[in-house]
Amino acid sequence: MRKLPIFTLGVEEEYQIIDPESRDLRSHMSKIVEGAKIFLKEQVKAEMHQSVVEVGTNICQNVADARKEVAFLRRKIVDLAAEQNLIVGAAGTHPFSKWQDQPITDDPRYHHIINELQDTARSNLIFGLHVHVGIENREIALHIMNQACYFLPHIYALSTNSPFWEGRDTGFKAYRAHVFAKFPRTGLPEYFDSVQSYDNFLDTLVKTNCIDNPKKIWWDLRMHPFFSTIEFRICDMCLTVDETICIVALIQAVVAKLYKMYLMNTSFNIYRIALIRENKFRAARYGTEGLMIDFGQKKEVLYKELMLELLEFIDDVVDELGSRDEINYIHKILAEGTGADKQLKVFQETHDLSKVVDFITGEFTKGI
Repeated sequence: MRKLPIFTLGVEEEYQIIDPESRDLRSHMSKIVEGAKIFLKEQVKAEMHQSVVEVGTNICQNVADARKEVAFLRRKIVDLAAEQNLIVGAAGTHPFSKWQDQPITDDPRYHHIINELQDTARSNLIFGLHVHVGIENREIALHIMNQACYFLPHIYALSTNSPFWEGRDTGFKAYRAHVFAKFPRTGLPEYFDSVQSYDNFLDTLVKTNCIDNPKKIWWDLRMHPFFSTIEFRICDMCLTVDETICIVALIQAVVAKLYKMYLMNTSFNIYRIALIRENKFRAARYGTEGLMIDFGQKKEVLYKELMLELLEFIDDVVDELGSRDEINYIHKILAEGTGADKQLKVFQETHDLSKVVDFITGEFTKGI
């Protein structure tokens, strides 16, 4: 058997900039981004709302590299925020901030999006984790993308970290995706039988002025239009570095396993997107605590059972990737709960969303 490729990684995280007194989101007036660019260059950028900072790692050779970079970026943004008397947190939504109160970044790109999408864009006050896995061959990348869709709800459930929206307990472990679903070209990607078909689809959207560039495909999983990667975009922003890197390792292992099957001239079953959408809803609603559908057996099973099956499925690639410890952290999440479970526990104990914000900001540099 041929040795697996490296499967390089890129990790993007979106952080909340918070006022330490009110615990509300707070505009950083681009000062954090401007300060960070001195050290981080293009690794940091402002987002549509001025209370959001997005960072991205350099290309990482393995999960250990990714951990170092994510930890460094979190610490650097915390230090820069402190200079502005601000603090930083990580969750898919802020527990009580209202999007109507958040100023928009003065940038032609964001003005264009708001002009087109109106309140759909203005209300998109959410925070995500994006993971890139390097694959040079676009045919293989599309092949893996089609199959990896099945595993998106499994991965998503581990990341659930947005139970509150504008001061309300939404009843969901991850409400962020429901906010983002108002955007066009979001959600699970459809099946494409060839790169030519995929490219024709993008070409049609551009030529008919639906989009001005292919980056405005905001699916949960996509072949990146400019990089040789497939990009997993479904996850909520994670509380801690450990949780982020655990999910990064799981994503990389799923890709590596599907690639290994491709080399062996086998493939994973491809299920209808409408069926996978049922599991995505369950992941958002219940996180790791509910039932999901085993489509092969056509029955409901505990999410935790499905995750154990997934861990068995990827086991033969984990050591070659050097990510055994990071993958094993999944058991800790299953035992102790996701970010959403922990936020809800704080609220149940205190009945105070400000305490939830304190928890989120307190966890931000945990383990660094």
